[in-house]
Amino acid sequence: MKSALAKIRVYLLRSGPFVVYTDHASLRTAVKSPQISQRMARWLSFFAEYDFRIEYKPGRLNVVADALSRRPDHAVKTANANRIGVERVSAPSSSLIDDVKAAYASDTDAKQLLSYASAPSDEARRKLAPHLRARAHRYRVHEGLLLYSAMDDDVIRIVVPNDYDLRMRIITSGCASTYVLARCVNA
Repeated sequence: MKSALAKIRVYLLRSGPFVVYTDHASLRTAVKSPQISQRMARWLSFFAEYDFRIEYKPGRLNVVADALSRRPDHAVKTANANRIGVERVSAPSSSLIDDVKAAYASDTDAKQLLSYASAPSDEARRKLAPHLRARAHRYRVHEGLLLYSAMDDDVIRIVVPNDYDLRMRIITSGCASTYVLARCVNA
């Protein structure tokens, strides 16, 4: 929560009071505890800058949890809509997709992974930087986009290059709803 507030600070300080919904019940009482750790004291000092309240919402009732990663308009076109139970499947705007593809050229890691995922082989894997090799099998390319599967599941994510301006555009385009604001930080 601290990280999310720090990353979207500029939006929150201008917004006035807001509510943080969490399925972490102990956060509600942490601020009222008579004995707190030094870390918690630093966090409470940081939180004092914001005008918000924490409301507990059990995970099963929090239907917008992970909203950004589950937005139907950001699903990959090849997803089987009937199998995953979505009403519609579409893609982000073509200009944003084109900008993501163009930004791969200036991101060293993305460029290496794109090259590897386009034609995977043992030799291509050895050419990857050491920190990329362990997860190289999780990447693939679809229509020029580098895609990543965090686990061996069917959740596929578009890899966003390390480009601050592009990431801010993605965050602001995905954060039209206050429900997804906190999730946008890790986009």
